[in-house]
Amino acid sequence: MRNEGLGSWPARRARKTPHRTALIHGDTTLTYAALHTRVTRLAHALRARGIRRGDRIGYLGPNHPSYLETLFAAGTLGAVFVPLNTRLAGPEIAYQLSDSGARALVYGPSHAGLVAGLPGSTDVRTYVEAGAEYEQLLAESPAEPIDEPVAPDDTCIIMYTSGTTGRPKGAMLTHGNLTWNAINVLVDTDLIADERALVSAPLFHTAGLNMLTLPVLLKGGTCVLVEAFDPDATFDLIEQHRITFMFGVPTMFEQVARHPRWAGADLSSLRILTCGGSPVSTPLIAAYQERGLTFLQGYGMTEASPGTLFLDAEHALGKAGSAGVPHFFTDVRVVRPDLAPVGIDETGEVVLRGPNVMPGYWGLPEETAASFADGWFRSGDAARVDEDGYVFIVDRIKDMIISGGENIYPAEIEDLLLGHPDIAECAVIGVPDDKWGEVPRAVVVPREGTVPDPDEVLASLAGRLAKYKIPKSVVVADELPRTASGKLLKSRVRKRYGSDS
Repeated sequence: MRNEGLGSWPARRARKTPHRTALIHGDTTLTYAALHTRVTRLAHALRARGIRRGDRIGYLGPNHPSYLETLFAAGTLGAVFVPLNTRLAGPEIAYQLSDSGARALVYGPSHAGLVAGLPGSTDVRTYVEAGAEYEQLLAESPAEPIDEPVAPDDTCIIMYTSGTTGRPKGAMLTHGNLTWNAINVLVDTDLIADERALVSAPLFHTAGLNMLTLPVLLKGGTCVLVEAFDPDATFDLIEQHRITFMFGVPTMFEQVARHPRWAGADLSSLRILTCGGSPVSTPLIAAYQERGLTFLQGYGMTEASPGTLFLDAEHALGKAGSAGVPHFFTDVRVVRPDLAPVGIDETGEVVLRGPNVMPGYWGLPEETAASFADGWFRSGDAARVDEDGYVFIVDRIKDMIISGGENIYPAEIEDLLLGHPDIAECAVIGVPDDKWGEVPRAVVVPREGTVPDPDEVLASLAGRLAKYKIPKSVVVADELPRTASGKLLKSRVRKRYGSDS
């Protein structure tokens, strides 16, 4: 087998465990043998429509077996998979299709209207709806093996960053990047072949795909694909499928913990809960610990496929609040602007390197060059390191507030605010101030049935934070703007609530 990339995974799994269940979606169950056959047929169908090595294939739709089949089929042909965020508007989808030069697009029926309205200026020439048309294509295509040579350094995926600032950039992730990331997860999370993973985080999000789904499939476990996260349905799925492994962003785990079924639900099958995407609040960690569930935190980024730091079960309590230590095959430093290592508890920038780190951004050589320093990828995230080498993410460097010459990191304030009984979500931003340059402002979303008193909220921080860190104002909002992966869009919060009025 000359294919050393992800496209060979279904064939390799099928020869080891053909009858084990790979995917469950609603009433559909696919064994590894069936997955391999379907991927091969789809690869033949795409090749018959002119798709060749290096061509880009987009996918737009919710979690579904056809998503993973398209990913593996692209890898079988040496083509490049382009996952598209289902929450984007038509012009944003068109931009990513044009930027990547995608020649084919597979899409879910739920997005047929959006696809029909896409401009003809993209390079897409082949459209396949993941329904009856898709199944007909597979039925008409041969199942003979395709042995296209694919090397670990070949690009596997162009995954667009969340676009929290400006236009999203396409991170080029190689087959080797994704494989080494999956190996890091296997080493550091102790996955077993009987794993049953609930995939309710979107597959177009790097963590849902690369920290959960691909490692489980590499190990030969089962992935239960859910089209959309719903806290009530989550309890049913855990009990029905005896789920052992879940990944979520903090907002997902918060909704589960706040649900009326939380206290009495049967969660006995759960073995691994991993969380990432944004800082995890101390109260949320405590809520899961009270149910006897170990909450494993991680830190990563699309450009690192994404695993960077991981806090294992042994240290989940003793180092609560930390993002952990580097994944096994990844190196991380926290450095000053001149790249010299910081001292203990000194704040600096996270830089990283390893076989899981992308070679660069698609079509952006200058941005790629600016993102690396002496071979290290510059994350733009601020962190400190304790005496045991555990890394504590402080905040995005660009989100830091400088008030009267003092550096203020919003995440520290947000963590305390999330412990307030009336606050469900919050974001702290800097607003202009004549005396101090800028001062913190808290934007809070109330818990259901409560009305936070701004004065009381601020008073609750007295004595727990330095006075200059305590927000000077509180704004109560109905909701906070987030990306499809649940990441807070601070730029939109600042635009909406950051005026000095």
